[in-house]
Amino acid sequence: MARQNYIFTSESVSEGHPDKVCDRISDAVLDALLAEEPEARVACETFATTDRVVIGGEIGLTDKSRLREYMAGIEDIARDCIRDIGYEQEKFHWQTCEITNLLHEQSSHIAKGVDASGNKDEGAGDQGIMFGYACRETPELMPAPIHYAHQILKRLAEARKSGAEPLLGPDAKSQVSLRYENGAPVEVTQLVLSTQHIDESQTSDDIRAIVEPYIREVLPADWLTDRTEWWVNPTGTFVIGGPDGDAGLTGRKIIVDTYGGAAPHGGGAFSGKDPTKVDRSAAYAARYLAKNVVAAGLTERCTIQLSYAIGISRPLSIYVDTHGTGEVEPTAIEAAVAQVMDLTPRGIREHLQLNRPIYQRTAAYGHFGRAPEADGGFSWERTDLADALRAAI
Repeated sequence: MARQNYIFTSESVSEGHPDKVCDRISDAVLDALLAEEPEARVACETFATTDRVVIGGEIGLTDKSRLREYMAGIEDIARDCIRDIGYEQEKFHWQTCEITNLLHEQSSHIAKGVDASGNKDEGAGDQGIMFGYACRETPELMPAPIHYAHQILKRLAEARKSGAEPLLGPDAKSQVSLRYENGAPVEVTQLVLSTQHIDESQTSDDIRAIVEPYIREVLPADWLTDRTEWWVNPTGTFVIGGPDGDAGLTGRKIIVDTYGGAAPHGGGAFSGKDPTKVDRSAAYAARYLAKNVVAAGLTERCTIQLSYAIGISRPLSIYVDTHGTGEVEPTAIEAAVAQVMDLTPRGIREHLQLNRPIYQRTAAYGHFGRAPEADGGFSWERTDLADALRAAI
């Protein structure tokens, strides 16, 4: 039997964290190409450090003659991202940082394996394993520690960008430790918040006075007790932040992006990858299915694993774990999910309508646990398969 009484911790990082700056730029490049051509191929990586951003990887359009035209706009895309995040520091400023674009055409060998041709259906863009997870700890069916770690930073970013808290900077990290009793979260035992600030004279106590009201807005009131330990800017001064303080790279925050360590991760990152890459699209599908399994009342917790081989359209395996909380056998759910959704790369893209410019918004505060949006953003968070799953069991 799974443990019922324990403490579990998850962390999040803000949109101004160096790695998240890179995720944002990579996904903005992806969105720009998908807006022009829904079948565009993109595998974009970004590196950021003091006064410098380097963008590399592969892109592809049906009309190859137009690639040069889009290459010319990459620098502006990166600067717009940095400006929106809020970087106007001496050594990392959206107007003055040097941007190097090393993007080039997609490998023809990879394209051959992925593209549909003749009797061959579209294949997976790579081999790999992808996991999806859902549980009843929050209304969003997400693990509570990562959900609230995200919400703290999102709320602080809103306050900073609205002008309500002008002394806060873009770079920040949060960490929430929750005590579970009888399997449910009941108390914050440790709360860590490190946020960049503008004034070197500000102390940790000064920063706590700024951020504590926003943190209390986000967390359930009875979870913060006189036993909760607060660690706000525990190193003291945090003025030098972002890529000037620490180098950033696309795809380094995969646990922050998913379930905060509460569920397995296959290893592949998401940002900068078009939806033919199953690292991204199949992870979204697995979350979508796991969330619908829980929403259907078939289990309290659900982990789903999918596996693929490059160039092969069908998933090689489907695995379901209900962690001893299921109303039906996991094998029955495995059969049902394969029945209600086409899990080929094309089937996933079409079912979730992933060939749209909806990815830049995923780059910070988690890819999961977000509300589905009118333009199709976060379509994998819908629970519209619950009835079909119940009927298929």
